[in-house]
Amino acid sequence: MESNFLSAVFLPLALFMIMMGMGLGLKITDFQRILIEPKGVFWGLIAQLIILPLVGFLLAGVFSLTPELAVGVIILAACPGGATSNVISYLVRGNVALSISLTAIGSLVTIVTIPLVINLGMQTFMGTDTALQLPLSKTITQIALMILLPISLGMLLNYYQPKLAAKLEKIVKWLSLSFLGLIIFGLLLKERATLLSSFLQVGGVTLSLNLVTMFLGYAIGIMAKLDEKSTKTITVEVGIQNGTLAITIASVLLNSPTMAIPAGIYSLVMFVTSAGFALLVRNRKVMSIQ
Repeated sequence: MESNFLSAVFLPLALFMIMMGMGLGLKITDFQRILIEPKGVFWGLIAQLIILPLVGFLLAGVFSLTPELAVGVIILAACPGGATSNVISYLVRGNVALSISLTAIGSLVTIVTIPLVINLGMQTFMGTDTALQLPLSKTITQIALMILLPISLGMLLNYYQPKLAAKLEKIVKWLSLSFLGLIIFGLLLKERATLLSSFLQVGGVTLSLNLVTMFLGYAIGIMAKLDEKSTKTITVEVGIQNGTLAITIASVLLNSPTMAIPAGIYSLVMFVTSAGFALLVRNRKVMSIQ
């Protein structure tokens, strides 16, 4: 899971460009609607901060994993959302403003919840209590650079040059798909030597985490009677975890490459399931409860 040009340089630049493209289609009124109807944000955060870690603990206990890999699953479950979920929400024609709001708010809240969840995971599966703290300033800077800054630039261009923004947005939609495809290819190429053994170890639990949480996110959106775009977004935000952050915590803060394996495999699995979800719902209406 060592950093290379793809993860250290290309991926941040690609996501920056994609995020700016998302901002090209956003207006202030998109966020004002969320403030008027905050139900989507409320249920999204409940699912991300409470339900997701519970599912992670359940699956880590059900599957036959070593203690280190079990904690790796907990680390992954403790890192909801991220730039990738914003991109996927955009591609499935979800509520992008809701997606960004959940990512921004969730990223700040999880500065506190991530150490608590991971320490509990270590107590449960390793019998140890290891203190863990995320650097506040670094986390806020990462959010600003990867999400808030490029989207703000796109929104500014949309505000001052709406015609140009509309033209650029159409181009970026196709670039987004190209970038995601290239990223997937690069990840597969990078991990080709250990890909099979890693999949055999944690492929089942990571796929289960992805599918179960996406199903629960979809069910929550339906039961909460959210509109179709918000339901798509809740599904993505709950079901797609921040694999990059999980890998960083495991390999850098905890200095455990083994704990980073679940997040690394998950980062490959989620692109496949996300593509399937996009094909399923992109041009279809979700179910609703009257």
